[in-house]
Amino acid sequence: MSVSTPANLRDLPKAHLHVHLEGAMRSTTLGEFASRYQMPLPPPRHRFGTFADFLDLYTTASGLLRSLEDLSRLVAEVVADAAADGAVWIEPAVHLPNHARLAPPAVVLETLLAAGDSAAAETGVGVGWLITADRSRSPQLAIEQAEIAVASAGRGVVAFGLANDEAAWPPAPFAEAFGIARDGGLIAAPHAGEHRGPESVRDALDALGASRIQHGVRAIEDDGLVTRLADEGICLDVCPTSNVALSVVPDLGSHPLGFLLDRGVACSINADDPLLFGVGLLDEYALCRATLGLDDAALAGCARSSMTHSGAPPELKVRAGRVIDDWTARVAAGA
Repeated sequence: MSVSTPANLRDLPKAHLHVHLEGAMRSTTLGEFASRYQMPLPPPRHRFGTFADFLDLYTTASGLLRSLEDLSRLVAEVVADAAADGAVWIEPAVHLPNHARLAPPAVVLETLLAAGDSAAAETGVGVGWLITADRSRSPQLAIEQAEIAVASAGRGVVAFGLANDEAAWPPAPFAEAFGIARDGGLIAAPHAGEHRGPESVRDALDALGASRIQHGVRAIEDDGLVTRLADEGICLDVCPTSNVALSVVPDLGSHPLGFLLDRGVACSINADDPLLFGVGLLDEYALCRATLGLDDAALAGCARSSMTHSGAPPELKVRAGRVIDDWTARVAAGA
């Protein structure tokens, strides 16, 4: 009895919807920047005792971006890595004030938009930007970021998010910023359901009007909420390895992605911060196949959800959908 070779996951068109720009820096680039700017690096690690430990390393990587040219190089490399993993669309997340030492937020965004356009032309991967507010900073700053993001809707900004430690800062104070973003045509995609339970996901839906949730996996603690996510077509941008590294789940085999899919919840698969967690987008798909036991039909469904719920242009969604259909048909035929 012959055993068919697993379908090539690189050939499966997919979108990367939950990836932080600075956290996707190549380790070689991190080392080069550290040497150039004579900055010490903490020892490499892919598991973190606390969210604060994680933020320390993330802040170190961000602090090594010392010029707009460094930022443009980072964009080019992140998009090239997405192309290598078989992505046809990527939505890097960035909090513009993190780079205020380089230029005002609007200038930083113009740099990102130009670098994204160049990288898209070079690789064929579409680039849309997810501008994030920071929970630990003022709601007024979030409003300013939403206004900057909306001003560039249609020029490359497609979504608005909310990051940092959800256990310390609830989402309700940021409702006005998200209203501005939604009214401006941006996807509302805040973090929720990672370090707080299902109430965090519910608050993101009710207070922020989220149509995508970054993480959201702790929704499984409330059966009614899981049903709501499925019924309302909310997509969870799930990051399995990140959830293990930050102790949201004890191990990859315990991850609830399969349960969520079985319940009809739309989920995309993502890498979150490849630099910090040691895996990229394609690695996550392979781990979901090997460790979570997702079959190729389920993986194709996640890829389809990633495109459907992205900010990609309609024509790219249609084109990717056709290739996903072809990929699925080849798998079904054993080709």
